[in-house]
Amino acid sequence: MLKSVVVHDIPMNAIAAMERWYWRDHAPEINRRFGPWLLRHDSYLPVDAPADARGHGHYNWRVTEGYWREMPLPGAHGALAFTVPPVWPRVATGFFEAQATEDFLGAGRQPGAPAALRWYCLTHYPEGVGVRDGERWFIDVHAPQLARFGGPVRAFSTLASRDSAALPGEWPPQAAPPRDSVLSHWHRLTELWFETFDQWRVFVDSVAPRFTPPPWAKRARYPFLECGRDFVSSFLLERPADEFARDARGYL
Repeated sequence: MLKSVVVHDIPMNAIAAMERWYWRDHAPEINRRFGPWLLRHDSYLPVDAPADARGHGHYNWRVTEGYWREMPLPGAHGALAFTVPPVWPRVATGFFEAQATEDFLGAGRQPGAPAALRWYCLTHYPEGVGVRDGERWFIDVHAPQLARFGGPVRAFSTLASRDSAALPGEWPPQAAPPRDSVLSHWHRLTELWFETFDQWRVFVDSVAPRFTPPPWAKRARYPFLECGRDFVSSFLLERPADEFARDARGYL
């Protein structure tokens, strides 16, 4: 089973039109077309992050996760093209293992613990850095320091799937998404949980400077990557805003 992730960023002037499109058109079209393959289709509305968090490749709109029993064939195959959105969002997307591949911190946290903000981070090792070198730093250096220094109340990470595929579906050829609007080159999906933005701020300002940067760091400060290109993030709450596989009914 694979998990698809789609993180969106939109001009907030278009929020009303985009919400109508997603709820009325896009989610039901995905359900109707891919229901036989798609087990779960959950979507989160990110928290409005404070200004100092937006410099970390912040994407401001829906984060959608799909859990796929298996992947359908790409292309039309007798179905209609998707309804075109009012504006094209910037999108960070990828396929990951369905369960976290590494669990660093807080595995014993109980459901009755205080509610948490999930810092939902997509990372890509920079061009010219081999996956083996990137993973050597992440697993052998960064993860032990993250567990030892603390800061988040929960921390885990998921490798991108080796069997990654393009998102299924078909846009009208005359209205396809702009090529530079989609980032799909990710190596990892990592979640760091904090109970408040103040805790997140302490982590970024006081804990993260203690981390050992990788030799290939693109910037001196954590997360050591080019934000907006090799690091994209959103802040989510614990429960999805919508469970479309359960609630949305498509017409076609």
